[in-house]
Amino acid sequence: MGNDSAGRIESALRSWAGTAPPGARLPSTRALVAQYGASPVTVQKALRKLSALGIVETRPGVGTFTRSVRPGSPADFGWQTAALGTPRTRAGALSSTQRASVPDAIQLHSGYPARELLPERLVRAALIRAARTDAALTRTPASGLPALQAWFASQVAAATPPGLAPPSPREALIIAGSQSGLSSIFRALVGPGQPLVIESPTYWGAILAAEQAGVVLVPVPSGPVGPEPEEVERAFALSGARAFYAQPNFANPTGAQWSRETGQAVLDIVRGRNAFLIEDDWAHDLGIDTDPAPLIGHDHDGHVIYLRSLTKSVSPAMRVAAVIARGPARDRILSDRAAESMYVSGLLQSAALDVVTQPGWTTHLRAVRQQLKTRRDLLAESLRDGAPDVDLHQLPPGGLNLWARLPDGTDVHHLVRECESRGLIIAPGTEWFPAEPSGPHIRLNYSCEDPARFPDVGRILHQAMSLAR
Repeated sequence: MGNDSAGRIESALRSWAGTAPPGARLPSTRALVAQYGASPVTVQKALRKLSALGIVETRPGVGTFTRSVRPGSPADFGWQTAALGTPRTRAGALSSTQRASVPDAIQLHSGYPARELLPERLVRAALIRAARTDAALTRTPASGLPALQAWFASQVAAATPPGLAPPSPREALIIAGSQSGLSSIFRALVGPGQPLVIESPTYWGAILAAEQAGVVLVPVPSGPVGPEPEEVERAFALSGARAFYAQPNFANPTGAQWSRETGQAVLDIVRGRNAFLIEDDWAHDLGIDTDPAPLIGHDHDGHVIYLRSLTKSVSPAMRVAAVIARGPARDRILSDRAAESMYVSGLLQSAALDVVTQPGWTTHLRAVRQQLKTRRDLLAESLRDGAPDVDLHQLPPGGLNLWARLPDGTDVHHLVRECESRGLIIAPGTEWFPAEPSGPHIRLNYSCEDPARFPDVGRILHQAMSLAR
């Protein structure tokens, strides 16, 4: 009943605000409680929704008012159509995962973990310490802080078998998040009009970065243990590509982890083709049932271009990552990064290094591993109990997401709208396919919402699915 009352109050106040002058004061919460026969919590819920929509503004200690500034007549931007010409890609400006938060909704669309899964105490302390050093006032080398380069290189060295030389610190380039690294790699090593083999489905940001770079995508299907090596070989042979973008560990969106045999076979194919494997290890710190096994540890001659980001495991505000590359490829990527952004904030680099070298970092990762497992299992149970028609390909051994196949004939975008109208925000799976989707899918992030709300997810999905076929 509370939700219905909040909606009723919101609708009434929205109508009132539409006719009220700018800056008009709304009745007090006490007056609204009496007027609508609702609780103070319900009234506040309606006011928060109106504030989020930009209809009213709250001034602490004074009251709530209609927005003082009203939009004028719309500007005519038609001239820009001819000035800009045809866009290079038809992709939307923002992914569904980047949508702003919706008050009170169950939000499973985000690409990031909840705040309580981040090492907040370590991050805050590290930023304070970094601000007291010269890093707050000086620029860093274009390739990054030497100490942070050495840390990323040491992480790969730990996965390198005896007898193979691990990368040197110089071969680790610090970048402002792996997304910028992908853009540079695609521009520097592939180039406009050139083919790039890519898993399907795969990370939507990689698809977008490749399209913006003018790269021609050559998709290969990828399952719970990665792509079939024969499909990878065929894609290289037919396209003449010289690079393959892949996520061998805890892929976004599927959570898949390549088998050891698949990884070795793909490496052999890449070597035989004199090509590059662009290994995106975005979820290195987010293993649940297994640990990551980076393929770069088995690369001795520069075929693997490796990306690892700290954004998901340390903080979304700390856009720090690394590309590890050897030979001329390293120099080309560095040149592109220097032209794009010159260097990465030394303050953020210093703080990131501080966090990952603290004794509490390892303790934090162990705790997060168990919390991710609990959340993953609770959300999967909700789907099994409430929406048995939703098929989970597998329980992912790591990462942040469940990848769910819907019954054939489901209108995914209609389903997303129906779920949102019932207070559940999810991401349509269409964004993760570089070509036509192989079927109707959705992606659900089990790390970004209070797991106490998961029991409602299956029920809402079941209701919405009955209207989306």
